[in-house]
Amino acid sequence: MSKSLNLTKDRIWPLLVKVTIPASTGSLFQTFYNLVDTFFAGKISPEALAAIAKSWPIYFIAIAIAVGVQAGTSALIGNSIGAKEDRKASLFAAQSITFAVVLSILVTFLGLNFSEILLKIMGSDSASIILTQKYLDIIFYGSIIVLVQLSLNGTLYAQGDTKSYRNVLIFSFFLNIFLNPLFIFGYGFIPAFGISGLAIATLISQSVGTIYLAYKVYCCKLKEYLFIKCFIPKLDLLKQLYFQSVPIMFTMLLIMVGVFNLFYFVGQFGEIATAGYGTAVRIEQVLLLPVIGLNTAVLSIGAQNYGAKIYSRIKELYFKALLFGFSFMIGAGIFIYLTSDIIIAFFTNDAVVISYGSMYLKIAAIIGPIYPVFFITSALFQALKRPLYSLYMTILRLTLLPFLSLWFVINIKKGDYQDIFYTILVTNWGMGIIVLIFIVFFLKKIFKTKFKKLFVF
Repeated sequence: MSKSLNLTKDRIWPLLVKVTIPASTGSLFQTFYNLVDTFFAGKISPEALAAIAKSWPIYFIAIAIAVGVQAGTSALIGNSIGAKEDRKASLFAAQSITFAVVLSILVTFLGLNFSEILLKIMGSDSASIILTQKYLDIIFYGSIIVLVQLSLNGTLYAQGDTKSYRNVLIFSFFLNIFLNPLFIFGYGFIPAFGISGLAIATLISQSVGTIYLAYKVYCCKLKEYLFIKCFIPKLDLLKQLYFQSVPIMFTMLLIMVGVFNLFYFVGQFGEIATAGYGTAVRIEQVLLLPVIGLNTAVLSIGAQNYGAKIYSRIKELYFKALLFGFSFMIGAGIFIYLTSDIIIAFFTNDAVVISYGSMYLKIAAIIGPIYPVFFITSALFQALKRPLYSLYMTILRLTLLPFLSLWFVINIKKGDYQDIFYTILVTNWGMGIIVLIFIVFFLKKIFKTKFKKLFVF
């Protein structure tokens, strides 16, 4: 934990900046890491590139579970630290690792036994399935590494330390550039593993990062109460971790369902439309990185202050984080709206693809300012130990409302390509306004305060 950070006493604005920036930077390098994998897969063969693309939705299952463990760990440890229960926080840190190990066994079993079925559902033929499994099987055998890594990171996030994981992601990015060609094509005594080399490089990078995070956890203040016996399964603590983590796991999985939903409707307008939209989405994801960092900051800061019962700081945190995110997305939206054609042209010279991508980016620029409401509110629900609310919000925003409204617009009203995104614009802004109205009643009930005091800090 950084000695300069006190999540229950330091001023909110500086805390938001100090926690958000490292988390956003780490997410940026995670994006770069994935692009490096895509680049080297393309160097193997077009089939390998397709295999990596098809592996992502399946691998995302492991990622969703790991992120759930991280968020649950962060919330429970943060609450315990805020309540001055450092021994309990240490127990949660240890039990979280135990929890991650147990879940990794389940993930490995499911991944090894059901990936072929999922690949067939996605339309892969026998040759493609064999190639994809050469990558996926290694990844799933090493799933324990990513789950333990994010468990450790949850302990650090709970203390406001977002720099350690940022360092891991930056180092992993550069290490991956070196390891990918080494294991794909071979050198010296190292044989050429082909697509399996991508997975081997990933596991080595993750292993180095996990060792580093374990060291950082061992050096934090919680080590005073961290003994071997703390790792022996304790059902009451594991139960709390389970109920705090599982809703976030399903929330993450539903995000992927939402992505599939949009690609399904976009795909009805042809491969060129899909290419344009897919390119634009990657650009949009980069712009959302600061908002993702705010999610981490609100969870970390909010959890400790909730444990300490300093409710005024949680209100201040929430509304200032919204202002921060809203202001950033307005600025980013103006930039994207004015330069959308130029940005898409960096990735392709196909005029039709550029047209489709630019069309989406201009609408996305208008949607953007409402996104912080969902990310920050989700983090608030987790910090206040109400993760089910995040799940309900995700079900409505990313699955139920979009599917029903898009089905009506495209299949009944025979809408065009751009109508998909105008529909998403309306559903997001409508849902965002509902969430903001709900949060006022929610905080009033949780903090047992009057309406006018919700906006006094």
